[in-house]
Amino acid sequence: MKTIYSVFIAFFTFIFTIAQNGNPTDYLSKEFHKERREALRAKMPKNSVAVLFSNPVRNRANDVDFIYHQDPDFYYLTGLKEPHSVLVVFSENQTNSEGVVYNDILFLQPKDPRAEMWNGRRLGADLAKTKLGFTYTLNTSTFIENTVDFNTFDNIIFHNFKDDYRDGRSAVDLFDLTKNFKTQINFVPKTTSVIVEQVYGVIKATPIENSANVAQNIGSYSTQFPELKKDELINKYMSATTNHVREEAKKEILNIKAETPKYNTKMLGGFMAELREIKTAEEMKLLTKAVQISAIGQIEIMKAMHPGMSEGEIQGVHEYVYKKYGSEYEGYPSIVGAGNNGCVLHYIDNTKTKVANELVLMDLGAEYRGYTADVTRTIPANGKFSKEQRAIYDIVYKSQEAGIAACTVGAPFFKSNQEAQKVINQGLFDLGIIKSLDERHNYLPHGTSHYIGLDVHDPGTYGPLRENSVITVEPGIYIPEGSPCDKKWWTIAVRIEDDILITKNGPVNLSVDAPRKADEIEDLMALPSPLDAFKLPHLD
Repeated sequence: MKTIYSVFIAFFTFIFTIAQNGNPTDYLSKEFHKERREALRAKMPKNSVAVLFSNPVRNRANDVDFIYHQDPDFYYLTGLKEPHSVLVVFSENQTNSEGVVYNDILFLQPKDPRAEMWNGRRLGADLAKTKLGFTYTLNTSTFIENTVDFNTFDNIIFHNFKDDYRDGRSAVDLFDLTKNFKTQINFVPKTTSVIVEQVYGVIKATPIENSANVAQNIGSYSTQFPELKKDELINKYMSATTNHVREEAKKEILNIKAETPKYNTKMLGGFMAELREIKTAEEMKLLTKAVQISAIGQIEIMKAMHPGMSEGEIQGVHEYVYKKYGSEYEGYPSIVGAGNNGCVLHYIDNTKTKVANELVLMDLGAEYRGYTADVTRTIPANGKFSKEQRAIYDIVYKSQEAGIAACTVGAPFFKSNQEAQKVINQGLFDLGIIKSLDERHNYLPHGTSHYIGLDVHDPGTYGPLRENSVITVEPGIYIPEGSPCDKKWWTIAVRIEDDILITKNGPVNLSVDAPRKADEIEDLMALPSPLDAFKLPHLD
């Protein structure tokens, strides 16, 4: 009855979060995002500025893009889900020429009726003030116009550039914004290439009268070391037709080392990890709902499962449940692996046409209002565990119980993994799959825990567990074909994963509604499913 009650509560709660116009109303509040900006500001050094860019639009094929997903840090601090945007956060109050006092600026795309007709409405700078709670909002074109004088700050902090965006058709897009920012702060990407550093040294030491010969020699090396051609300054030096141009390139290289940059590409990541590790009450409402939805997806597929199903069909049942509850996306590519496919940790092909009588490992998570669950269950496609399947399953279940019990405030982050590993090793030894308790093996090749939140692998400090953080506990045993053990164990893969809230009173399993014990799974699988009557016409 507890599970049925939870289902009804989740469904009716969802219904009441829909506004009369049909749009959800339970997103994070503008007060949340403002408070998070204040929390970041409190960590920043004096006279510093933090700069965050929205995620790029990523191309799928030809003129079709992937569904846009905002950068989690950017969303955490702004609530804006649009691309081609910039957030600037100041450590102290600023005043513009009109006397407006502000401590952050949101730059976002201007309103454009034609673009909005094709790709949806834009918020615009004016509406962003009221909707998102900003004092100062500007169009992105003003960022290009150097509205912020970054030279006046002692520290400029931002995430290092991934440079995975293209120069699109927009008047001012993310490509332009980042390019302009790099120019403003004189950004020079730190290279890890030893050969590039060595060539820089040669160029700096070469008198201008010998530069032509050196440039020619560098050119010959560039066929062996293609990274030399990718470096703008080295390429400029190599391709120059006059000593004057080579001298200019040399001066730019000398300036790289002569200047001490005021920017830092690591500090912001540390600040955001500390903030996002601890969930607020407002965040927990959304994260808990994402977990509940994911657990219900596991429940429904347990009832619907039969040997004739495909991996893709199983995936579809889960994701239908997510959509039914208003989940916008999956938190990550859905993993549905039957038999030996379950031994591939991140198996996302999901192409097996019939799961037959194999174990089916299902690692899926709903994303609800930005927050992502991560719940895994492994079940027998025919509704009954075989003797060997049950033996492995019970070991994983016991190891997970030990791992969850270790999730207490102040405990080392990896203690859960250590406790689970002990149980796994003992179980494998008792079954004769490993020869000694300390044998090195790949039957559990991953750790058992990571943070969840706006990312399925959310940032965090990975220090002692702190109250109101949420982590996974996901031990597993994977025995692929060809393993050095009795063949009767081959192709058995089991992972059980739950989302655990750390509290001062002990761990709380947020995904407890989805059965974990083998007997409970078998009992649930014996129940009828609403999908039993769902029949489609046969296609050749």
